[in-house]
Amino acid sequence: MAFDIGQVPRRTFLRGVAGVSAAAAAGLVLPGLADAADAPRIYSCAEWGARPPADPLTTLDHPADRVLIHHIDCPNSTDYSLEHAFQVARDDQADHIDNNGWSDTGQHFTVSRGGYRLEGRHGSLDALRSGKKIVRAAHCPGQNDNAIGIENEGTYMQVAPPKAQFDSLVVFVAYVCRQYGIPVKEIKGHRDFYNTDCPGDKLYAMLPELQSRVAALLQ
Repeated sequence: MAFDIGQVPRRTFLRGVAGVSAAAAAGLVLPGLADAADAPRIYSCAEWGARPPADPLTTLDHPADRVLIHHIDCPNSTDYSLEHAFQVARDDQADHIDNNGWSDTGQHFTVSRGGYRLEGRHGSLDALRSGKKIVRAAHCPGQNDNAIGIENEGTYMQVAPPKAQFDSLVVFVAYVCRQYGIPVKEIKGHRDFYNTDCPGDKLYAMLPELQSRVAALLQ
């Protein structure tokens, strides 16, 4: 199982220049950022083997102003491997294109139950890195031009997400908020803007904790 920065507490990881240098050498952080250690490992569409979009996608020339948390509403797998995370991304894209008739994966990013973070809709990772653009998505009507959609593998109506997944989500959302200047009060659930039970009762109830932990990382 590959080492992943998202599974290390940020304050522990940031302790000492040597740790940052080692992580940079290992390719775990993104180059060219003032605070490179704040950029977690995110697997691109090319890395997980995405299909090309069915239709041209639109990149909008403005930053995101909100984060919407989703769950995929799929089985709670106990396979926490990177290979499984890649398959989840491929299955999700196939469902969204072939069954929903969408141009590509609906959400911008996915977090697997093993804690791996993956680009969803093509172009979302480059837009996030820029901090100035957002790819028009299909994760929530009325929010697709302004909110970053993050889907979490699993179904969280009756059970909470695994610790590795939630910890990874905290690190990732903190990075998204930092890149776009999004206030933590704008970390919301899908059901806040649409008639749905997504992201599940248990995960939705954890959003205040998500906001609090993200706020602590942004200090």
